[in-house]
Amino acid sequence: MKRVLISLLFFLTICACQKGGKQSTNGDVVLTLGAYTVPKEAYQREIIPAFKKYWFEKTGQRVRFEESYIGSGAQSRAIAAGFEADIAALSLEKDVQRLADLGLITHDWMDRPFGGFVTHSVVVIAFRQGNPKNIHDWEDLTKEGVSVIYPSPKTSGGAMWDVNAIYGAGLKMSENGSRGLDSASAKSLLKSIQRNVKVMDKSARASMTTFENGVGDAILTYENEVLLRQMQGRMIPYVIPRATILIENPIAVIDRNVEKHGNREVAEAFVDYVMTEASQRAFAEYGFRPVDEEVAEVFSDKFPRPEMLFDIHYLGGWESVHTTLYGSNGVWTEVIDELARE
Repeated sequence: MKRVLISLLFFLTICACQKGGKQSTNGDVVLTLGAYTVPKEAYQREIIPAFKKYWFEKTGQRVRFEESYIGSGAQSRAIAAGFEADIAALSLEKDVQRLADLGLITHDWMDRPFGGFVTHSVVVIAFRQGNPKNIHDWEDLTKEGVSVIYPSPKTSGGAMWDVNAIYGAGLKMSENGSRGLDSASAKSLLKSIQRNVKVMDKSARASMTTFENGVGDAILTYENEVLLRQMQGRMIPYVIPRATILIENPIAVIDRNVEKHGNREVAEAFVDYVMTEASQRAFAEYGFRPVDEEVAEVFSDKFPRPEMLFDIHYLGGWESVHTTLYGSNGVWTEVIDELARE
């Protein structure tokens, strides 16, 4: 019993030390990045190594990164629950705003270049080699015998972008047709596609892994997820739907945590660094649409503009979307309930 108590005390002491300051014993500064899963390769292979070099040349101080990559919603809730990330790089504006509403972020995180967003993307449809199910646009995902994959909106920001894209595309296509803006048609499209969804993983990255393992005929995902696979030599074909949503990915310093850890200067510098031309080019190489317009112009051939591109404001903004789509009486909630009863 005494040995157990000693071991428990040692464990608690170690935990307390880990939750304390972010200065390592050799004088290096430690930054903890809490991110969603999709930009992991861009951060680990390009952005973080380049920033370490930049900061050392500027200050003579070495930076050690601690990194966590999970679904955006899950990451946001983990930070809210006590995970002491210094920087949050998430998929959704609302996931960062949750932290601001809780008082963890006290500055205006959108008062930065590009509105606090670090990367853009669009929702695309990827399918099997040879396109055996003849998939070209949203309506093709409603056909009998087509198995669709995307993650769960309860844990994944990518899933919310997918649902937003489908519903918004339904509105756009009706608006540009003879019916005018038609929410019933948008709901019908969402329900018809959701009926064919067979697997809903916890994150966009997990869904892509499921698809690569042979499950499903089509997957809704970030454009950059497919481009990353192509960069790695895994040729997954895809189509950009005529109507799709502009994905905007935010980043912010977590004020409460950097004040506690005493590493605000380097945290602020990192957030500034990911907005630089060099970082934006690195993100573009990994399939992300740059937020910097000059860099975006350089990569315009790689990132064609969809015919009917819309953003979150077309759907009323995140506060409205959270209620109208994901609330207790929201469209997606109703769709799930209706399909469960069928």
